Amino acid sequence: MDLSILIYLSSGLFLGWSLGSNDAANVFGIAVATGMVQFKTAAIICSIFVILGAVISGSGGASTLSRLGHINTMSGAFMVTLAAAVTVYNMVKLKLPSSTTQAIIGGIVGWNLYAGKPTDMQVLMKITMTWVLCPLLAAAIAILLYKLLTFLLSRLKIHLLTMDMYTRFGLIIAGAFGSYSLGANNIANVMGVFVDVLPFTDAVVGPYTFTSVQQLFLLGACAIAVGVFTYSYKMMLTVGGELSVLSPIAAWVVVVAHSFVLFAFASQGIKTFLESNHLPSLLLVPVSSTQAVVGAIVGLGLITNRQSIRWGKISQIFVSWLVTPITAALICFISLFFLQNVFNQTVYQ
Repeated sequence: MDLSILIYLSSGLFLGWSLGSNDAANVFGIAVATGMVQFKTAAIICSIFVILGAVISGSGGASTLSRLGHINTMSGAFMVTLAAAVTVYNMVKLKLPSSTTQAIIGGIVGWNLYAGKPTDMQVLMKITMTWVLCPLLAAAIAILLYKLLTFLLSRLKIHLLTMDMYTRFGLIIAGAFGSYSLGANNIANVMGVFVDVLPFTDAVVGPYTFTSVQQLFLLGACAIAVGVFTYSYKMMLTVGGELSVLSPIAAWVVVVAHSFVLFAFASQGIKTFLESNHLPSLLLVPVSSTQAVVGAIVGLGLITNRQSIRWGKISQIFVSWLVTPITAALICFISLFFLQNVFNQTVYQ
């Protein structure tokens, strides 16, 4: 691989590392913090299924981002992703909840403004609607699933040790599904803007064709996996500690609800099924893993203990939905000016 290509892709790899460091806690934080699953086991499972999800099912969200903005140079894609990464980093420093999804959308809009390209407002409105729909859908799924499980368990007599074994197994399965969903949905945030300027060509491995997009997503997924192994342990303990007020069943419900929402917004199969049955379909777009988790927790809080809901945190999330994309757009716009006029890079064609 040419060194210049790797330099351009470095911003996406950095964003992937950051995503793995933070979002792995949403799928395995409870299990690791409570000692139900060892960190090494969680990291291995998470990494494997993140890569599988990204390579097998990651193209849906990337296609939607491409409709929002056709970034046509490597340097432009580099700056869009870097603006998103810088925005998320600074939001974390300010202790404001943030999302790579909102940041990458803001970066794309910033590139459109600088390049004089039109932003598809219909696509943009649909994407912003998912920022509200995502936590609401997670809350609804969590409520239904929790009521179903509590109903079934109240009628089954399960020994405590057997229940512990089922809980461990359930958390592992839910974590694997959540990791797959995370890779399928959020790889578009990491590498989606590079799809239109792919530096790779299709590779034939026996009877299987390894497409250029899959190669790109594999690289980004490996960066996510590195983030899981190198920096997610403390985040898992933090998230797991914050969620420890939940019962094991409730914790499992949160992970499953979050995972299903991420998978639903990345699955072409679900979209096709809904459309073929004349039902409202979901837009294939990367959504926030953190917002899905928060939505599931709030949903459970509404039916179990409303006083446990931290409405101050919820209001911060709403603020971040506005601040994050605007900040990313401004950073991208200003940075593109310097990249073009100071470093003589072609940021658009």
